[in-house]
Amino acid sequence: MLAFQYRFHGHGSLRYVYKKGIAVRSRTMTVKTTRNKKRSVSRFSVVVSKKVHKSAVGRNRIRRRLYEIIRREIPAIIRVHDVVLIVSSSEVMTASHDDLQAQVRTLFQDADLYKAND
Repeated sequence: MLAFQYRFHGHGSLRYVYKKGIAVRSRTMTVKTTRNKKRSVSRFSVVVSKKVHKSAVGRNRIRRRLYEIIRREIPAIIRVHDVVLIVSSSEVMTASHDDLQAQVRTLFQDADLYKAND
């Protein structure tokens, strides 16, 4: 589970990222991100629409799987960002952990969230 300090609190913050953030898309997910100089740690949110999966149990399962992947990626992220991961396909529910992890890493890399490899 992702620690409380790394999560968004309230809809105002999400609205700001939706409006001002840059988007990086893949077939199943979109990452919207913006720099946040007012915070000391990055914050993350996973958004799963009812259009993706009808049952709350399924949506929560998708969220838990993605939060676990994000939790393991936090040490590699540079600077402080607000990151929203928007799920756009129900394929995420049945994808293997390794596939999901690769997709998230690719999205984060394309959004310039990682340290440069020297």
